[in-house]
Amino acid sequence: MLIRLYLLLEDESEKSQITPLIYSLSLGTEGFNLDVPEWELFMRALFFADNSFDSSDLSESIRNLDARYNDIEDCFEIEEHALSHFIDWLLENVYLVEITAYDSKDAYAIFETVNDRGLSLTPADMLRGYLLSNITSSTRRNSVSDIWQERIEKLKKIGKEEEAEAIKSWLRSQYATRYRDFELIGSEFHRWVRESEENLELTSIESFANFIENDFEFYTGWYHKLRIAGKYLQSGFECVYYNAQHNYTLQYPVLLAPLCIDDTEEDIVKKIQLVATFLDILIHRYIWNSISIAQRSMVTPMFSLMCEIRGKGLHELTELLFNKLEEFPMTFTRNSQFGLHTSSKSKIHLVLARISNYVEVQSAKPSRFQEYIKKTGNRYEVEHIWANHFERHQDDFSHQFEFEAYRDRIGGLLLLPKKNNASYNDLSYQKKREHYLKENLLAQSLHEKAYENNPGFKQFIERSNLPFCAYTEFKKVELESRQKLYQMLAERIWNPERLRLPYGEEPKPVIFEEQNDYDITSYSNEQIVWTAERIRELVPQDRRIYYETKYKNKFLEFYRMVADLQNHIQGAEWNRTLNLVFQKNYCGFYFANKPVFGVNLYGPSRFTVWITKEDAEKFRSQCDYEAYYPQSNYAIYPNSVSIEKLHSIFEFAYKKLRGF
Repeated sequence: MLIRLYLLLEDESEKSQITPLIYSLSLGTEGFNLDVPEWELFMRALFFADNSFDSSDLSESIRNLDARYNDIEDCFEIEEHALSHFIDWLLENVYLVEITAYDSKDAYAIFETVNDRGLSLTPADMLRGYLLSNITSSTRRNSVSDIWQERIEKLKKIGKEEEAEAIKSWLRSQYATRYRDFELIGSEFHRWVRESEENLELTSIESFANFIENDFEFYTGWYHKLRIAGKYLQSGFECVYYNAQHNYTLQYPVLLAPLCIDDTEEDIVKKIQLVATFLDILIHRYIWNSISIAQRSMVTPMFSLMCEIRGKGLHELTELLFNKLEEFPMTFTRNSQFGLHTSSKSKIHLVLARISNYVEVQSAKPSRFQEYIKKTGNRYEVEHIWANHFERHQDDFSHQFEFEAYRDRIGGLLLLPKKNNASYNDLSYQKKREHYLKENLLAQSLHEKAYENNPGFKQFIERSNLPFCAYTEFKKVELESRQKLYQMLAERIWNPERLRLPYGEEPKPVIFEEQNDYDITSYSNEQIVWTAERIRELVPQDRRIYYETKYKNKFLEFYRMVADLQNHIQGAEWNRTLNLVFQKNYCGFYFANKPVFGVNLYGPSRFTVWITKEDAEKFRSQCDYEAYYPQSNYAIYPNSVSIEKLHSIFEFAYKKLRGF
C-alpha cells in the first residue's frame, strides 16, 4: 500500500514523508525496511516502477505478493485532491506493531498464527513450526528446516496438496494404532502430532530433530517416489501404476507401512512390489465380483492391513499377504457372468487393457497398456463382439434381456480404437472377425490366421495351457467358452503365487477350478487314480439315468474306458485344458466347445478321435481305424487297441485343434 501511494504522489516533499517508511539508510547501507532477501528484486521492481519484472517463474510467496499489489492497483481509487489528506490520516492513525520473541519456541508459536508471506498457513506449515520450535540450536534448526523445505518443494511439484498427503501417508502408515488416529491424521495432523508427543517419543531436542531428519525425510521421500510411479509407468513398479489407474489413493500409506528406515534399498523395493502386487490382485478380485473399491468401502480394511504389515520382514510379509488372498473367497472363478452389466465401463476398460496387454507381452510383443488407456486422440473403447441385434440371436435367446446380459459379458468384449469401433459396430461377427485381424492380439485370436506364423503367441499358449482358439461363428456357446478363457487369463494375471515368485516371473499354468460336477479340470494338479465309480460320480444325474437305462448292459464298460483314458492322459501337459463332457451317445474330452477325443456308446464302447480322414490315414500303419464318419469328422478305433498306441493320435488331434 505504501509503495502504491508513493508512486501516485507527484510532489517530492510529500513523497519524502513516505519514503523512510519503505526504504531507508541503516549503518551506512540502504535497503527496504521489510528486509526479506527473497523479496529484494521484487520490492525494487515495485519501488522503482520496473514494469518489465516478471514474477511468473518465482516462488509462490512472491507471486502472491505480486497478485495482491495488482489488486491494490485495480481496486484502490481516490480523487487526486484527496490523496494528501488520506496519506496524512494513514500516517497519524494506523500503527504497525513489532513483536520481538527472545525464545525460538515463542517465535515458532507466533509463526503458527501470524504469517507475513501473504499465504494461508497450512497444516504442514503449522507442523513444521511446532517441530522446529522444539529445536533450540539455531544451527541444527536451520539444517533441519532446509531438509523440510527441500522435500516440501519437491512434493508441491507433483500436484496440489501433495505435501499434506505425503505427511498423512507417513503418519498413518507408521503411527496410527487406532482408527481414531487414522481419522484425526486425515483432518488435522499438526494437532495430532502435538497431542501424541509421548507416543511418538518426542521428548528431547534430539528427538524432534531426528523426527524430521530421519522419519520425515525417509517416508516422504519414498512417498514421492511412489507418487511418481503412480503417474508414470516404471519398470519394477508396474503394479503401483496399475493401482493408481483405479484412483486407489489408499495404496500409498499401505505401501509405506512395512518399510523400515534401516532396510536396504533392495528390501524396500521388494516390499513395495509385494504389497503393490497384493493390492493389484485384491482390487481386481473385488471388481470382478462387483465389490466396491471406493475409499469409503476400503478405508477400514486398509487401516487394518496397515497395522498388520507395519515393519514386517520380507518373508513374514510374503506369507501374510499370500495367506490373506488364499483365505479370500472371491476369486475370478466365482463369477462366470462378469461384464458390463455388473461393473462400470471404466473398470471393464482397465480390466480389458490389462488382459489385452498381458497376452501381447507374453507373446513377445511390446507393452501397449498406456496406449489402451489413453483418454485423448484416437483412444480405445470397449467393443461388443455381438452387434446390438437381438433378432440375429433368437435361436439362442427367447428374451431380449437375456441376450443383452450375455452380450455384456466380458468374454464378448474387446478393446478397439474408437474410429474402428464405430465402423465395425453394426457388422455381423463373420465380417467383424476379418477386421479383427488388424487389431490387438486378443481380438486377432478369434480368427484362425492369428495362429499362423505367430511363434510368440503359439509359445505363450503352450506355456500357459490357455484355451485360445478361433471361431468361425460366435454364438452363445462360443461366448461362454470365451468367457471361460478370460476367467483363466484373469486367474493367471492376478495369481497369488506371484507373491512367492521373483518379481515379474510367470506362475505355472493355473488349473481352472470352476465348480462343475462334470468338469475334470476342477480337480487339482495331483494325479489321482480314476475308476469307473469315480467317473460315474461326475456324470450329471439326468445323463446318468439315461445311460444306465438305455445302455444297461454296457454302461459300466463305458465308464471304465473313460477312466482308463483319463488315467492315461492326465499326466500330459496338453491335457490340462480339456473338459470332460457327457453327451447323449458319447463322452468327449473337449477343448473349449470342440471335442478332441473320447469314448463312443454306439455298439460296443470304442475310442473316438475327431480328425480328418486324411489324418486318420496317415496313422493307419500305426493304428488302423474301424470306421470313419465324414459327416462328423471322427474316426472310430476298436476297443481292442491299446491306449498307448492311440496316445500319439490323441496328442495330434489336440495340437492340431489348437493350431500347434
